[in-house]
Amino acid sequence: MDKFTTLEGVAAPLKIINVDTDMIIPKQYLKTIKRTGLGKGLFSEQRYKDDGSENPDFVLNQPAYRNAKILVAGDNFGCGSSREHAPWALLDFGIRCVISTSFGDIFYNNCFKNGILPIRVSQEDLDKLFDDAERGANATLTIDLPNQEIRGPDGGKVKFEIDPFRKHCLINGLDDIGLTMEKKASIDTYEDKLKRERAWA
Repeated sequence: MDKFTTLEGVAAPLKIINVDTDMIIPKQYLKTIKRTGLGKGLFSEQRYKDDGSENPDFVLNQPAYRNAKILVAGDNFGCGSSREHAPWALLDFGIRCVISTSFGDIFYNNCFKNGILPIRVSQEDLDKLFDDAERGANATLTIDLPNQEIRGPDGGKVKFEIDPFRKHCLINGLDDIGLTMEKKASIDTYEDKLKRERAWA
């Protein structure tokens, strides 16, 4: 998993509440267990018309937001089913941070396991960030995880809270496998001990 320390990029405003995981990545894209290639299906029912052409009104199709790295979203983002494909699709598109007032619990946990930082802020701070994001190509935000702050284009700052363990994992690029591998020396020592004590096994 890629490390997450400081992220600077365009923030796309998605002023929709209760965005569920089926909206993030519709069911027809769940046939794969690969984490790559899902970016094309991200918000596909909003991004594309019935004939497959792009919907120019959807925020991620607008020129200023095509390379967005941050999503500023409405309340209860990522609710619905537990599909891990939702953070996979966001990551494959290039989004590494989602900011909202609240998240679906399973989606929130899955983000951390895949190198995406979900940030909870107050409604007042979210409104400020929406204002920043609506500036288009000038909507560059800086996400500073070590200092737990979001810096806007005009120098404004929003502080955020995060669980210390999750922060440690993101900064060091540790998913569940990475956390296990941190204990490799101890695991090897234990296995060697078992081999000596149970040579007959």
